[in-house]
This record gives sequence, C-alpha cells and structure tokens, in this order.
Amino acid sequence: MTKQKARIIGLVYLLFFLTSILSEACLKGLVVKNDSAATADAIVNHERLFHLGVATGLIGTGFYLALVALFYILFKPASRSVSLIAAFFGLVGCAIQASGSVFQFFTVANLGDGGAVSIFSSDELSGRAVGMLFLKLNHQVSNVALVFFGVYCLLIGCLILRSTFLPRFLGVLMVLAGLSWLIFLYPPLAERLFAYIAIVGITAEALLMLWLLVVGVNADRWREQAATFESA
Repeated sequence: MTKQKARIIGLVYLLFFLTSILSEACLKGLVVKNDSAATADAIVNHERLFHLGVATGLIGTGFYLALVALFYILFKPASRSVSLIAAFFGLVGCAIQASGSVFQFFTVANLGDGGAVSIFSSDELSGRAVGMLFLKLNHQVSNVALVFFGVYCLLIGCLILRSTFLPRFLGVLMVLAGLSWLIFLYPPLAERLFAYIAIVGITAEALLMLWLLVVGVNADRWREQAATFESA
C-alpha cells in the first residue's frame, strides 16, 4: 500500500461525503414533520429535486460500498478476521440503506390523484397517507442501517488502533463514532441526541478521510505489517 493508493481511498471517501451532502441538500425541507399534506405538496411541487436527492443518495451509497472494499484491503494486515467482519457489517449497512431508497421512490408513485394507491377501493386510503407511510418506512430502514454502520465504524476504529500505519487518535475517534451510532438501537433516545451523535460521527469520519486524502498512510509500516501478516 503506497501513499498514493491511500489517497485514492481518501478521494473515494470525499466523493461519498460530497454526494451525501448534495442528497441532504436536495431533500432538506421537503419533508415536513407531522404534516403529510405539506410534505406531499412539497414533494409533488419539487419532484425532480426529490428524485435528484434520492439518486445522489444512492450514488453516495455506491461510493461507500467501494470504500468498504478498499478498507478491507487497507486494514487486512492489521487483522484479516476483524477486517472481514467489518466489511460484512459495512456491506449489509449499504444494502439496507439502498433498500430504503425504494420506499422513497414509492412515495412519489403514491402521491397525487393518479397514484398507485388508486387500485385500492377503501375510502380510508389516500395517496398522501401511503406516501407518508413509505417515508416513515424509509426512516426506520435508515435507523437500522445506522446500527450496522455503527458496528462498522467501531471495528474500523479497532483496526486503526491495531495498525501501525495510521495515528491512534483516528482509531479512538472512530470507536467513539461507532458507539455513538449504536445508540440507534434505541431510536427514541438517538433522535433526541442526534445532533451530538452526528457531530461525533461526522467529525471522526471526516478527519479519517482528510488524513487519507492529504497524508495517506505510513507505507513502510504498512508493508512491514503486511509482511508479518503473510508470514504468520
């Protein structure tokens, strides 16, 4: 692993951050809490913006999927078994996150007079109600995904602490980030503390991304640890 290759990993990390920020910017303000009518109107009136937000979110998930594979290669010398387990949780988290996008697309499909919900005869059903249901399902799916990403960040932190080619403070921060995201095991508490959880999680991953992008890794120590791993 050379510094240049480590910086490529940092670049993929940066692309994930940029697409995630763009997705959040597109979707921000379209969902009005506890107001299905206002939410439906906002999405219908800004349907292209909503689709762009969902699409860029999927692209961001794709970048994170690539990052999981690259991190497996990067941290395999520190511990192949832990790196493999981390990759598993990362891949599952990405799969769950991507599946939530289906509910977001269903939201648009069920809004308006010509929504897919019209196939039902019950007067109690409406496109807006079903649309809000799909948004709530997407929210719940995202909470589950964050638990898997929490385990992933925790294991990546442990791998950094075991490695000799990245600074230990990054490992400590990633462990704290993972523990913070694991609060989503109890969503009511996590939603109250979300601002603090997000600060810890985003700060840890942003610093790791910047370190890889700007500094890279200690290539000599990575090769030494890889050689030790291969001879074991």
